[in-house]
Amino acid sequence: MPRFAKPLDLTTLGIKRGFDPDVIKAVRKNKTSDNAVTANLREIKVFTTFPHRCSYLPEKEATTLFVDPRQTISPELYTELSLMGFRRSGDHIYRPHCNNCNACVAARVVASDFKPSKSQRRVINANQDLRLEITDSVVDDEAYELYERYISGKHADGDMYPPDRDQYESFLNNSLGATRYFRLYENDKLVCVAVSDEMLDGLAAIYTFYDPDLEKRSLGTFAVLLQISHAKRRGLPYVYLGYWIESCQKMNYKTRFKPLEMLVGGRWHGDSNTQPSELSAIPVVNIPPEV
Repeated sequence: MPRFAKPLDLTTLGIKRGFDPDVIKAVRKNKTSDNAVTANLREIKVFTTFPHRCSYLPEKEATTLFVDPRQTISPELYTELSLMGFRRSGDHIYRPHCNNCNACVAARVVASDFKPSKSQRRVINANQDLRLEITDSVVDDEAYELYERYISGKHADGDMYPPDRDQYESFLNNSLGATRYFRLYENDKLVCVAVSDEMLDGLAAIYTFYDPDLEKRSLGTFAVLLQISHAKRRGLPYVYLGYWIESCQKMNYKTRFKPLEMLVGGRWHGDSNTQPSELSAIPVVNIPPEV
């Protein structure tokens, strides 16, 4: 559990409501009160962590903003927080809030307009033999053993190594009741799991792990393509891919899914009017000294 500084609210920190017409449409389609979405942001308490080493840019310090864990997260609130650049990790809803750095940029694919590239079509064709199951739990031994192999084989130099069962279940749980697990089988062998949250305006791709011996299948790419396809079938316009960092090679794959939108200056911008090179011109957040 991270160490927190004093509680604040979103408006104190100058974080703008990332409202989107698609949310209004989704709310009305689900016959949910608009008031649930337009709740007073001053009522939502958030906490900042003390500065800590950045997981993506080791030479920098990071500060993370967490929504109060006691806050009830409705589908409407989760959707709006996502529009504001927040993500879920286990029971926590968070977003980067670093002083003098804006490298982490929230990104989402416009699933309703997505068309696979030639290389992505090859990935789709190469995995037609896999069987898909969508479940609401991932606490079984089969899934954990795959996760264990993935972390040991792909991320032995990262913060999640060595893998731990309690950490795994806490990280990938279904605490909001909105999580679906896309499980891919080669014959009867589980080879990939994509963890995805369903919101009112799209899916949030939380995490994917797969058999590290099957690199040629490009299962990470295929998992994103599956979620885009699922969002389309559900009539959901977006798939949220988390944060993109221009200088982080591991995140380059996110820019291959087009059209891609990025949250820049409090607004979502498409590929045509926001280029990665322009991000350095965006004002960074200066954290108040009392935080």
